Amino acid sequence: MKVDILAIGVHPDDVELSASGTLLRHLALGKTVGLLDLTRGELGTRGTAEIRDQEAQEAATKMGASFRWNLGMADGFFQHTPDNVRKIVQAIRACQPEIVLANALEDRHPDHGRAAKLEADACFYAGLAKIETFDDKGLVQERWRPKAVYHYIQDRNLRPDFTVDISAYMEQKMDLILTFRSQFFLPTAGEYAKELSTPISGKDFMDYMRSKNQAYGRDAGFAYAEAFNVSRTLGINDLFDLI
Repeated sequence: MKVDILAIGVHPDDVELSASGTLLRHLALGKTVGLLDLTRGELGTRGTAEIRDQEAQEAATKMGASFRWNLGMADGFFQHTPDNVRKIVQAIRACQPEIVLANALEDRHPDHGRAAKLEADACFYAGLAKIETFDDKGLVQERWRPKAVYHYIQDRNLRPDFTVDISAYMEQKMDLILTFRSQFFLPTAGEYAKELSTPISGKDFMDYMRSKNQAYGRDAGFAYAEAFNVSRTLGINDLFDLI
C-alpha cells in the first residue's frame, strides 16, 4: 500500500479544498496518492457523518487516490495524546509516503492548527524505532519517516513559502469539492437546500475558492495555484527548479 504522497485532513473535504489540485497534478505525473481523514466531520452543521463518509469515498475515487482511510478521532474534541499519535504513526508506516501534506499551521477553525501539530509530530515519531506499532495482521511495523511535511493553507490567507501550479486542474478540483454535496453550494441542492446555512455553504464561498487560488497563482505567474507552508528550511539542488 506504499504511496508517494499521503494527504492528511482533520475533516473530510479539507484535502479537497486546499490540496486536491496539487494531488491531481502529481497523479498526472505518475505519482501515487493516499488520503487520511482524522475525523468523520460529525460536528459539521450540515449533513451527517454517514453522508460525509460516502462523499469522501466518492471524492477519493474521482481523484484516483490509492485509498482513503479514516481514523475516527472525535471531531472538535481530539487532543494531542499518545493514542492519537500512534494512530497516525500506524497509518504512515502502513503506506510509507515520501511526502505528507498536512493541515494549516494556523486557521480560523481551531481543529486545523491543532491537527497540524499532531500530524507533523506523528511524522517524526513514525521514524523512532522504540515506538512500536502493529499492522492489521499483528506484525510489528517497520519505522518510517517521510522526507518532507508540507502544510497546505486553508481558510486564512497566510503568506506561503511556496505555491504549486494547478492551472490545468482547477476545474477538476472544483468538481472534487462539490462532491461534498452536503457541505457546499449547488444550484440543485435538493434535500440540503433546507439545512442551516454556514460560512461555506453559499455560492460566495465557491467564488472565493476560485479567486483564492487565482490570487496565490498570480505572484508566481500561474493562472491558479495552491499554497503551502513549511516549518523547516527548504533545500534545493538546482536554482533553476525555482523558476
